[in-house]
Amino acid sequence: MSRRERYRDELRAAGPARWPAFLRDHSGLPGPRADLELAQAVADEGEPATFDRLIGTDDEYLVLCGVLGLGRLLAGQTRARASTGIEARLRGHATDPRWRVREAVAMALQRLGDADLPRLLDLGTAWVADPHPLIRRAAVAAVCEPRLLTAPTAAARAVALCERATAGLAALPADRRRGADVRALRQALGYCWSVAVAADPKVGLPAFQALAAVDDADVAWIVRENSRKKRLATLLTGAGAGTRAQPTRKPVRGSAAAPAR
Repeated sequence: MSRRERYRDELRAAGPARWPAFLRDHSGLPGPRADLELAQAVADEGEPATFDRLIGTDDEYLVLCGVLGLGRLLAGQTRARASTGIEARLRGHATDPRWRVREAVAMALQRLGDADLPRLLDLGTAWVADPHPLIRRAAVAAVCEPRLLTAPTAAARAVALCERATAGLAALPADRRRGADVRALRQALGYCWSVAVAADPKVGLPAFQALAAVDDADVAWIVRENSRKKRLATLLTGAGAGTRAQPTRKPVRGSAAAPAR
C-alpha cells in the first residue's frame, strides 16, 4: 500500500470534521517540505464543502489541500458541462502571496491534464495571455510536467507557452521586474523550458536556442538555468550547442521561496 492509499484510509476513518487537526499534525510543516502525498489524498477523498472549509482557514497547508481538491472537481467536469466557477477560483488562487498555494494551483491543473489534456492546453493558452505574471506562471508550471508531454503536439504547445511567457517578461520595464510576482514567473521559466524542450527536442531546441540572441539579462538567466538541467544539458551537448546569453545589465534576483525543479 502506498503512502497516499494509506492516507486515504486514515482520512476516511477519521471523517472530514477531524481532517484539519489531522492535516496540521501530518503536514510536514514547519519544515522544508510539505507532505504532498497527504494533500493528494485529501483531494481524492474530499467533497466540495470540505475543500471550501479548508480554503477558508488561514492555514497555508490546509488551503493547499483545498485548492488541490478544486483540481479534482475541475477534472471531473466534461468540457461541455464545465462551469467557469472552479477555473475562476483557481485563477484567483494563482495570485496568492503564499508560494505553496500557488504551487497547489499548478498541481490542481495537472489533475485536469491527466483527465483531459487538450482542455488543460487550451486553459494554459488562455492563462498565459493574462498580463498577471503569476497567472502566466501557473500556466507554464502546470503544463510543463513530463508526464503530460508525451505527445509531440502537447510538447509543442508547452514550448509555445514558454515562448509567450518569456516574451511577456522581457517586455516588462526594468522597475516592474523587481516585483515578487515577476521573479516567481522568471523562476518557473528557469526550469519549464527544459521540461518542454526535453519532451520534443526537434521542436523545442530551435526555440530555446533562439533565446541566446535576445539582448535581455533575465532571458539570459533563464537560458543559463535551463542549460544546467541535466535533461537539457545532454541535448545541448549532443547538438553541439553553446547556448549562452551574456547579460547586459544586472539580472533580477530570483525568488528564494519558489520551488525549483
